[in-house]
Amino acid sequence: MVCKLQRSLYGLKQAPRQWYKKFDSFMVQHGFKRTLIDQCVFVKKLTDVDFLILLLYVDDMLIVGKNIAMINDLKTKLSTTFEMKDWGKAEHILGMQITRDRNKKKLWLSQEQYILKVLQRFNMFTAKPVSCPLGTHFKLSSKHSPQKESEMEIMRGVPYASAVGSLTYAMICTRPDIAYSVGLRSRFLANPGKEHREGVKWILRYLKGTYKFCICYGSNTEGLLSFTDSDMAGDIDSMRSTSGYLFTYAGGVLSWKSKLHKCVALSTTEVEYIAVTE
Repeated sequence: MVCKLQRSLYGLKQAPRQWYKKFDSFMVQHGFKRTLIDQCVFVKKLTDVDFLILLLYVDDMLIVGKNIAMINDLKTKLSTTFEMKDWGKAEHILGMQITRDRNKKKLWLSQEQYILKVLQRFNMFTAKPVSCPLGTHFKLSSKHSPQKESEMEIMRGVPYASAVGSLTYAMICTRPDIAYSVGLRSRFLANPGKEHREGVKWILRYLKGTYKFCICYGSNTEGLLSFTDSDMAGDIDSMRSTSGYLFTYAGGVLSWKSKLHKCVALSTTEVEYIAVTE
């Protein structure tokens, strides 16, 4: 006997898509619109100066708005359609801590607990801190990758990719200060060597001394500011350059990126143009 499923089962490859379609349909039905840049951010315009915003990440969500009555109404409608838990005021989300001071009109984002867990996982909790994420003595390249099978076998026992992945998550969420350093180490994931491993340890040592660092947003009247820069032929192996950008709003970092160029620039002028366009 063959039975036809009338709904998606948890764990099937179609399940995430079906969940999003159902949730999206619910939000549209209640007057929300998806943003063009991120289709997991839903916005409902209440007045010219008042909005209700819902941010969805798989099945975790944040609701932002000034109108408490409208927020509570949305939560009531969500709970009648979906099985959910209301954790109240947002203090933790996706490994990030959210701290607010309403009197001073400030908000802090940090990953103190996450970083401490990463340090413990990779046995770097008692390591001696360093003051910068990239030591000047590191000249990392593919020449440091193991060439002999015996050397490769030793490195297979090193959780290099796991460490870089853990650092990448911290970098993406709240730590723009390690963006370039983590990006540099990630270029050697296919065949890391001892020197690359020491480079990863160096970043962990830096985090040991700065795990309390956070991003602070305040009542700063400055609008959106952007910064960009690039090095010149900084990659030892390919002679390609690396550029980065940084956007700030209300005194805090909003978006950032460090990226290796796809082509070799022939002048500093060309490098700067590539940095601006990318």
